[in-house]
Amino acid sequence: MTDVARKPGAAGLQEAGAQAAGAVQSGAPAMPAPRDFQVVPLRGLPVVAAVLAGLVVAIAANKLWAIDFFHVVSGGIWTTLDLFLGFVLGPILGRLSVPARIELTTRLMPKLMLIMPTVVLCTLAGGFQLARYVGYLSSTYPYHGWVVASFVVVAIMAVIALGLLEPANLAVLFELKKPQPNGEVIGRLMRRFIVTAGITGAMQVATLVIMTRLATS
Repeated sequence: MTDVARKPGAAGLQEAGAQAAGAVQSGAPAMPAPRDFQVVPLRGLPVVAAVLAGLVVAIAANKLWAIDFFHVVSGGIWTTLDLFLGFVLGPILGRLSVPARIELTTRLMPKLMLIMPTVVLCTLAGGFQLARYVGYLSSTYPYHGWVVASFVVVAIMAVIALGLLEPANLAVLFELKKPQPNGEVIGRLMRRFIVTAGITGAMQVATLVIMTRLATS
């Protein structure tokens, strides 16, 4: 039994209340016990391998439908994820309690470790091959400037996704794997994740404008 519990009546309640107030005023978020999870879901690796193998076959076969399929499907998934993470999940995640944020993070981010690099690679490789196949890379193409603009925007998004989002994602997961995760480090990394997701979401809107312009030209 603690010293507070031994004190009778109002004295014990006052001291307990003072201790609770001091804990709240300290501002240090209570980190729940880390749950067991895989940083990279091993069950998803065969799926990633199959998708990348299909991409290689499509490029080697040089068939318009196959190349267009990988570019459109992967680009659609990438766009949807960026818009959802940046404008829907990001703001929600920032307002969740610490335990709820950690629970969502440990369930979602390992899946993103496989999904994001795969869709980015398929979108970029399929898009380049598609542009080459239909002649968009030629400087004589009337809308060549739009193609160059799309390359620039997509390249920046790829750098953000693979150079900022994924490392922040990975760092959060490794921190949560520790016996005593550092809440301050996790909070800082999550803020980076939310901000960069918002930036890529906004850039995806620009990509949609460019792609629809090229598709209707």
